[in-house]
Amino acid sequence: MNALTDAIRAAAPGAQEKLSYGMPAFFQDGVLVYFAMHSKHIGFYPTPEAVSAFAEKLRAYKTSKGAVQFPLGQPIPLELVRKIVLHRVSMNRAAKAPG
Repeated sequence: MNALTDAIRAAAPGAQEKLSYGMPAFFQDGVLVYFAMHSKHIGFYPTPEAVSAFAEKLRAYKTSKGAVQFPLGQPIPLELVRKIVLHRVSMNRAAKAPG
């Protein structure tokens, strides 16, 4: 889990870490991602838009509308996490831009 948090911090060094909905979350111009430990996986919640945008690269993982499951005992795809977080930063920045 530390590697996941480190990857998120590296991709969004200006993000604030908070607890939201009882889960660790990162915010920068809005929510970036949430994540949580479960009994058999780490839940990664980058919003439905991001799951859709990265659907092809996430095919190896169980996904739902706004969630990805990274099975425990398997390496977390940290480079993919980094790309998703950078995408979320970009999307939030664009949504905040005037006009």
